[in-house]
Amino acid sequence: MNKVFLIGNLTRDPELSETAGGVSVCHFGIAVNRSYTSPDGERLTDFFNVTAWRGLADTVARYTKKGHKIAVTGSIQLRNYEDNQGIKRTAVDIIAQDIEFLTSKQAGQGEDFYDAPQSAPAGGAPAKKKPALQSFDDDGDIPF
Repeated sequence: MNKVFLIGNLTRDPELSETAGGVSVCHFGIAVNRSYTSPDGERLTDFFNVTAWRGLADTVARYTKKGHKIAVTGSIQLRNYEDNQGIKRTAVDIIAQDIEFLTSKQAGQGEDFYDAPQSAPAGGAPAKKKPALQSFDDDGDIPF
């Protein structure tokens, strides 16, 4: 089973584009702190490249920016390529299946951020917004 769960901060603004077939794809990076420090007391951090597709890509690009904290559930994908000097390299990418926004309301985000669903499934459409509760006239009489 290839499954990864990461919580971290975006290292750059998400970059949204489309494939030739019109499918949305979003690339961004996250910094994830390790749970321990180095011998000098420094907190170590790992950096991951993340790719989101379709509706999830659109949602991430619209409601997040550099510095936002997110949780990513996905899978690891290895990619081989050749650099400018002709040296063969391997890159590790995370393919997002689900993303949850963790940046708090107090962080001063815009209105669009709060109107967004706080979790976006990879299948495309974000979760439906819950209906607002309506007040009703309660005369105190029991209806039965």
